[in-house]
Amino acid sequence: MFKKTFFQIHWFLGITAGLILSLMGVTGAIYSYEQQILKWINQDSYVVQAQSQPKLSPVQLYQHFTTQDPALKINSITIAKDPTASSTVNIAKEGERRGYNMMVNPYTAQVLPEIKGRDFFQFIQQLHRTLTLGPVGKQITGACTLMLIFFVLSGLYLRWPKKHSLRQWLFVKPKLKGRNFIWDLHAVVGTWVVVFYLILGCTGLYWSYDWWRSGMFKVMGVEQPKPQMQEGGRERADGSGRQNQQRSGRPQSANDAPQMGQQNHRQAGAARSADRQRGREESALSPVQIQQALNLSWTEFNQKIGRDYSTLTINLPKKADGSVELSFVDVVAQHERARNSATYNYQTHQIEKLELYEDKKLNEKIMSSMLPVHRGSFFGPVYQFFALLASLAMPLFFVTGWMLYLKRRKQKRLTQAARHQLADHYIDPDATPWLITYASQTGVSEQLAWRTATSLQEAHQPVTVKPVQQLTQDELKNASQILFVVSTYGTGEAPDLASGFEKKFLESQLDLTHVRYAVLALGSQEYPDSYCYFGHRVNNWMKQCGAHALFDLIEVNNANNEDIQRWNHALAKASQLELQSMSIEKTFDTWILDKRTLLNPDSLGTPAYNIELTPKHEVHWQAGDIAEIQPGNSAIRIEQFLQKHQVHPETWVDSLAISIQQALWDKDLTVEIEPFGNMEHLLEQLPTLPTREYSIASIPTQLFLRLTVRQQYNQQGQLGLGSGWLTEHTQLNDPIALRIRTNESFHLIGDNRPIICIGNGTGIAGLMSLLHARTRQDYSENWLIFGERQRQCDFFYQSTIEAWQTMGMLKRLDLAFSRDQEQRVYVQDILRQQATELKAWIDRDAVIYVCGSIEGMASGADQVLNEVLGEAQVDELRLNGRYRRDVY
Repeated sequence: MFKKTFFQIHWFLGITAGLILSLMGVTGAIYSYEQQILKWINQDSYVVQAQSQPKLSPVQLYQHFTTQDPALKINSITIAKDPTASSTVNIAKEGERRGYNMMVNPYTAQVLPEIKGRDFFQFIQQLHRTLTLGPVGKQITGACTLMLIFFVLSGLYLRWPKKHSLRQWLFVKPKLKGRNFIWDLHAVVGTWVVVFYLILGCTGLYWSYDWWRSGMFKVMGVEQPKPQMQEGGRERADGSGRQNQQRSGRPQSANDAPQMGQQNHRQAGAARSADRQRGREESALSPVQIQQALNLSWTEFNQKIGRDYSTLTINLPKKADGSVELSFVDVVAQHERARNSATYNYQTHQIEKLELYEDKKLNEKIMSSMLPVHRGSFFGPVYQFFALLASLAMPLFFVTGWMLYLKRRKQKRLTQAARHQLADHYIDPDATPWLITYASQTGVSEQLAWRTATSLQEAHQPVTVKPVQQLTQDELKNASQILFVVSTYGTGEAPDLASGFEKKFLESQLDLTHVRYAVLALGSQEYPDSYCYFGHRVNNWMKQCGAHALFDLIEVNNANNEDIQRWNHALAKASQLELQSMSIEKTFDTWILDKRTLLNPDSLGTPAYNIELTPKHEVHWQAGDIAEIQPGNSAIRIEQFLQKHQVHPETWVDSLAISIQQALWDKDLTVEIEPFGNMEHLLEQLPTLPTREYSIASIPTQLFLRLTVRQQYNQQGQLGLGSGWLTEHTQLNDPIALRIRTNESFHLIGDNRPIICIGNGTGIAGLMSLLHARTRQDYSENWLIFGERQRQCDFFYQSTIEAWQTMGMLKRLDLAFSRDQEQRVYVQDILRQQATELKAWIDRDAVIYVCGSIEGMASGADQVLNEVLGEAQVDELRLNGRYRRDVY
């Protein structure tokens, strides 16, 4: 029971305080290397060109700056032994409580550029200590630090095994799966960082609570400095050395607070400092006396100190008692705060006081160097680096802890559900029913609608799925939860079968104030002007009818799985149900490019090719189906990308066991990428190229798959992804990644009713598959209307079509070659000319198939059909499946 209670407290505090501790860990890691980072990005301020003459002495620097500006008040001067290191002159400046550190060239006294990045690290420091929320934030971070100590101790207790082994304690077991691996990662890595987190937590509380700080002094056996005995300027400007050069204008660091007065004594300290300042001004030395003091102190102290140092800081004397305070850092210092202090009397020529850091006892060193202990530099650079890694690992425990919690929660729910479940798909009778309706042209929306329904049913929800064309007004009014999964077709149109719904409902007004709804809109960003337009129309109509959106409309670009997951997550959040992830799986098969021939040599249009592929496996498809191709990059494009990013083509990708040149074949190389440390990181930033779809021009009994592909060019004159891949970049016998996608809305009817095939350009492909299937069934009632530019160059598959006509398999063939006569003639013109014949075929139950470009041909043909047959009859044809389109 005791262990269970500990466990409950451990995970509860973990999921509540974990985010703040993660933030504190990351910011602490950044801040721990503040000095190194600032020096690295400010080389022009910290480093100068070494010269043959000696550096300017403190008195020379003093004379230089006071001559330039007699009103300038100098607090201290720091000289470094390193010939390439700059000197520091700390001056009084309004708003800078600790003075302003001016970096100067030690040979010329030229003022060097101001330190960049100090404001950033000040923000990081405040974020780390107080979350930038002041006293309230300080209390939050303090409480979370206490929780960190509890996590460490309770974590050790909770994972304490009955049998101990080094492997069990310290080695992650990658063969574990699922929850077991997450727990092992959480526990083992937690063991690695136990010491670091205990030190970070105990020292971090030093600045959070006065009682903790006082307790630390007592436990360590060190007398706690009393605030009233501190001089605010000691560490402020005159004892800082180079360690404080980057901190002008703010406290040097948190661990200086006890040495200079705690925060709760700041106001009193400020008053005392003001009194001391007035006293100093009354007894201030003259410039000549200061120069004499600096000259004697600098010369004689260097002669008498008897030890080397890296930097020496002289604080300007304030009183005429002959004393000058100095601080210096050893050549090899234990850490950045390991300073020595001295008082030199230039009148008696004696060192009156000398306190060496190395002579202090360990407990005194720790209590006077709390920040180096906290950040790890007190224990050396190796420990500091591992402390950095431990801090950066803080989010790992937050994430894995949440994952373990969610998995436990999910398992608990599943267990409870299993107790009440009577069947595989137990439906909760008290749950509110869902109505899922879809508008699909090529089947993607329908597939997503059913997958959404399955996901809800697995969560025990009652679901009804219907196409929008079958919805009635009563169903809309009676439903309380409706999900729309709708595609946009053509240039912003509704799918063909949804046109009746569009006219019947979207132009009317219903009272749907009782309805909660959501819209998943499918489209393609390649058509930005009409992207997901029909989905937005449905969404706006629902709003106008007073319905309440469960969440904002979600757009899906080309069936992108990330977009689909956003829909799934949004639905789970809005319904407060645990829904299984869903996606449209795209598994590509390997096909071989067997044949590629130019169909239109000397054409006025761009080249169009006949592409024939053979499978390496058994495949099935129907006339009217679509081939989805995964295009790739040309060898030249990959080479240019690798050269741009200075990557050798044969660099190995361990996770894929192939070279980077091979791994880039299907990646989008046009996106902006950030600097990468390895090939895996590079590949993570590169999305897969979008797929391309083509109408299939053959049927399975022909033993090959035929495509008709016209080369497309972008605005930069480069070949399009799909057309370039199929017509130029791949070679014969090369593999092609292809999958068959069913296109039910363009499938061939199963009886001998007449069909009218209308198409232009490469749209002939979809019509050819239909006619091939019809001829194999000996159905001869076929009418083909085809258009292109010139008969001589652009009559695609002429011999086959004319053979069908000769054999009587084509009852009618009408051609429209627009450039063969002065007045251009198009497919829609043929339809208008043959209006009487068109009506006669429709009266005989003919089915219309349109394949080709939406711009011009398909929209023009649709307009003529409405003119000739009437809008009502065209709508009826759509609804009855007698007007089918595959246009793009």
